[in-house]
Amino acid sequence: MTTAQTPPVPGTGPLSGVRVVELAGIGPGPFAAMLLADLGADVVRVDRPGGPGLGLDPARDLTNRNKRSVVVDLKAPDGPARVLDLAERADILLEGYRPGVAERLGVGPGDCHARNPSLVYGRMTGWGQDGPLAHRAGHDIAYIALTGTLGMIGRPGEPPAVPANLLGDYAGGALYLVVGVLAALHHARATGTGQVVDAAIVDGTAHLSTMIHAMLAAGGWQDRRAANLLDGGCPYYGTYETADGGYMAVGALEEKFYDEFLRLLGLAPLASARTDLTRWEELRERIAAAFRTRTRAEWTAVFADSDACVAPVLGLREAPHHPHLAARATFTDHDGITQPAPAPRFSATPTAVRTGPARPGADSAAVARDWRIPPRPADGPGAPATEDAVTDGGRPRPPSRKAPQ
Repeated sequence: MTTAQTPPVPGTGPLSGVRVVELAGIGPGPFAAMLLADLGADVVRVDRPGGPGLGLDPARDLTNRNKRSVVVDLKAPDGPARVLDLAERADILLEGYRPGVAERLGVGPGDCHARNPSLVYGRMTGWGQDGPLAHRAGHDIAYIALTGTLGMIGRPGEPPAVPANLLGDYAGGALYLVVGVLAALHHARATGTGQVVDAAIVDGTAHLSTMIHAMLAAGGWQDRRAANLLDGGCPYYGTYETADGGYMAVGALEEKFYDEFLRLLGLAPLASARTDLTRWEELRERIAAAFRTRTRAEWTAVFADSDACVAPVLGLREAPHHPHLAARATFTDHDGITQPAPAPRFSATPTAVRTGPARPGADSAAVARDWRIPPRPADGPGAPATEDAVTDGGRPRPPSRKAPQ
């Protein structure tokens, strides 16, 4: 692990200079905004009075790292105007309300585009902006259930295994929102016209399974759990328990890797079973029995310098100390909290954890000053003195314009 020392210059990264407004929510929206902040964007999180209600200490909410925070009550008379002041100077706005809520609050796409036609308005939901379920409540597990992806995970005859909320909220949701708003930002900078990005977890998660659908159409995938090459059905692509109750992960798909795997495991005579489906159950039992003869650490040492594609299954607290991840600084320490470092990496515009989690409302004065938004008493000292003096980073403040058609 690396330890944070002198913080880098604020705003370093490929998105330096990009301004993002995040309307506070939970789950994929904050993660998407964190990713943009990690990449160097100036992300201002608009927190609501009282916080999101998750009970998580704001000082440890890592999805708010590299951001700044202001507190706005959108139900107060001046609440929507304060958000629109920010939206007027932003490149991207992210919200995760149910369809229609932002419009009722006065900060929907029409309201924002009337002030800033080039704004990219990113919407993060589970079901999407339309369809029979669009207005229904939901969480990650329900979204991935309907896409067919949850049903792929787990052992046959057992309930599907729950992959935390990584597959839906973050892979199918947050990452697609980020791809969408960055693509729309590219379009906005080329044309001057913003647009709305409808990022639905059901859409993104379904999209993740494109290769599986191709295999299904070609007859190379069975629509049931643990019956296929990549879902645990294959004996040389799965996990096995060790003598001490640990687990090893095996992914020896190619023949040369498979042969090396069997050799190191002491099962070289079973090489011919690789393509003989009638022998897969025998092969699985022999592999399982072999792994149970040594501890996880012992097997890790056996496979350490090989191309057998075998790795120990580590816990969350163990992972940062693995020699490879430590050498790459995949995890970092900042303010005493071990956390994943920003990813991916850039040769010319490196990223870093610049600041810890933003405390709700702690940056109101600094944001008002830096974004040159109209001053309000709640912003405190340091805000610009008059609205007439407002400029946008040295550029004239853009006039209100009609929304893009």
